[in-house]
Amino acid sequence: MPSRLAEDPGYVFDNDSVHSREQHRCLADAYDAATFARLAETGVTNGWRCLEIGSGGGSVARWLADRVAPDGEVIATDLKPHHIQPRPGLTAVRHDAVTDPLPEAAFDLVVARLVLQHIPERLAVLDKLVRSLAPGGWLQIEEFDTSYEPPLLAPDEESARLYETFLATKRAVMRAGGGDPEWGRRAPAALRAAGLVDVDVQPRIELRTADSPGLRLQLHHTHHLRDKLLAAGMTEAQLARVREVMRDPSFRAASSVMYSVRGRRPPVDGATAARRASRDGDR
Repeated sequence: MPSRLAEDPGYVFDNDSVHSREQHRCLADAYDAATFARLAETGVTNGWRCLEIGSGGGSVARWLADRVAPDGEVIATDLKPHHIQPRPGLTAVRHDAVTDPLPEAAFDLVVARLVLQHIPERLAVLDKLVRSLAPGGWLQIEEFDTSYEPPLLAPDEESARLYETFLATKRAVMRAGGGDPEWGRRAPAALRAAGLVDVDVQPRIELRTADSPGLRLQLHHTHHLRDKLLAAGMTEAQLARVREVMRDPSFRAASSVMYSVRGRRPPVDGATAARRASRDGDR
């Protein structure tokens, strides 16, 4: 079936649809534990000022708010932030990462998970995030490289090929929106080119099974992206069949590679220590 997919710049997952809450739930189940472990390595603690862009359902922002309490602050932004429930120390803000400004040299920690690879202007946004860091502050981003996510065990060869077709079509949908499905592998060099130091990267691959959150997320995408997948050439029959394949208890696949990348804005003449000492003295 020929593709009718048109160029449609922007985030391909509607954050204000009937599917959005399940999208947020699947993402949290699949990735929060690893994200939190990496964030903890920065030393984030009471008194830090943190920013998360593209907060989605807000699970990362809530975790940060608990870490920086009682004296810290977390600002969670999204184009449609109504899924983020405010709480002490956590403020939800409507913000367009591409067009809206950010305060400069303001944050001890900035987080963006699965955001930049969806944005055509990702390098300009990355530069904005770096400028928002206080000297010595940390930026952590997490992005996929979806060029690798092969089926390992499928009911038959036809099922394996159909699963690969689904993933390839999803990548085409993302590219039509201006995204880069492989940007995760380029993110470490991008952070270093943006001026960050102590850049550290951790790639992660997981096994997808019928009861794993990672495969549940893929199954969810057959519904969330249904119209776009059909426009890109898949059929209703193919979507129904690939759902059956992913629900098969014997199915196994490798996940795409998730790159967790972290870097620090260089300190300037002890400015970080002086700023934090002054801030602590004002409490």
